[in-house]
Amino acid sequence: MLLRENIPIKYVFGKIRTEIILVSIYSIAIGLLYHFLHLTDLSVPIAVPTILGTVISLLLAFRSNQAYDRWWEARMLWGAIVNDCRSISRQALAFIDSEAAPLEEMAMKERMIKRQIAWAYSVSRHLRGQDPLDGLNKFISNDEVHYLKKFNNVPNAITDIQGQELRNALKSGYINQFQQVEMDATLTRFSNHQGGCERIKNTVFPATYSVYIHFSVILFVLMLPFGLLEYFGLLGIPLVIAIACSFFLIEKMAIHLQDPFENRPTDTPTTSICQKIEIDLKQMLRKTHNQDVEKISDPGAASEKSKVYYIL
Repeated sequence: MLLRENIPIKYVFGKIRTEIILVSIYSIAIGLLYHFLHLTDLSVPIAVPTILGTVISLLLAFRSNQAYDRWWEARMLWGAIVNDCRSISRQALAFIDSEAAPLEEMAMKERMIKRQIAWAYSVSRHLRGQDPLDGLNKFISNDEVHYLKKFNNVPNAITDIQGQELRNALKSGYINQFQQVEMDATLTRFSNHQGGCERIKNTVFPATYSVYIHFSVILFVLMLPFGLLEYFGLLGIPLVIAIACSFFLIEKMAIHLQDPFENRPTDTPTTSICQKIEIDLKQMLRKTHNQDVEKISDPGAASEKSKVYYIL
């Protein structure tokens, strides 16, 4: 994802390098023929490319809006993923409680939170067509990684493991039934968010719509020199190149935005979002882990501090 405010000019015009070269050769050739051979019959009324350019501009504006809507929907889904990752972690830290087995309580909290981090990374790689298991051994056990290799949809399998963990926590008495329902509802939202992203990924933008607009832009660029050279002479050549570049850039922008999970610089920044999720959840886990360790080592002191905390 392009996160810098100042995008390099080289990157921008690199996307239409071929188009710029072809348009430059074409416009220069037409300009030289018109200027030196005095082929005035080559001129076309300026109203013709003007009308065609206006129609194409409306079509490009509509397509750009539709492409941005897809990109924005993907970003909203990932914003919801961030919120729900924090929610499931907060619920795990607050709900899971066992005075009889505090060490197992701490281990269960850590497993669920790190597994949720692994889920976020796996969704990001799954949507981009990469290996969803890459790097997950930092967050989950090798046994779980080996188990996940059996599934085509790794993020969905991780959500299922989280659900099994909740069921075990309920059976062991670490959470009550109401808490289990609340946490399971959060897991359901993760499935909805993943499904929304997969819908965007798998719904192809109409190819015929893209082809028709592209042919219209090419026709407009081919006609443009004949309408400008009569009024501007050789000065019309840079004008043709500049106008053509603007149309091609808008078309390229729409093409890139319409697919936000293709591992391109214009993608939804899922990797940076996952890193933010990892940082936030590990900080939550570290704080609670320190409190739990203090509680185990000195239950009386921890109890007093808890009372003071809640009074404040």
